[in-house]
Amino acid sequence: MKAVSGKHLAKLAEEKGWRLARINGSHHIFTCEGRIERLVIPVHGNQTLKTGLQRALMKLVPVTEEEL
Repeated sequence: MKAVSGKHLAKLAEEKGWRLARINGSHHIFTCEGRIERLVIPVHGNQTLKTGLQRALMKLVPVTEEEL
């Protein structure tokens, strides 16, 4: 799996319909109309996300590996 930064994944989430609700420190919190879940993406500059967190966020957005 290609490692991506939180900044890049946040951009992909916005393209998929997620809306930035607020920012708490370095955590960007997204909501989506009609969904209960919140999406919390840590944005630490261009630092890549860890594999398990990235995979879980990809399932929620949803984003495939080809779209990265």
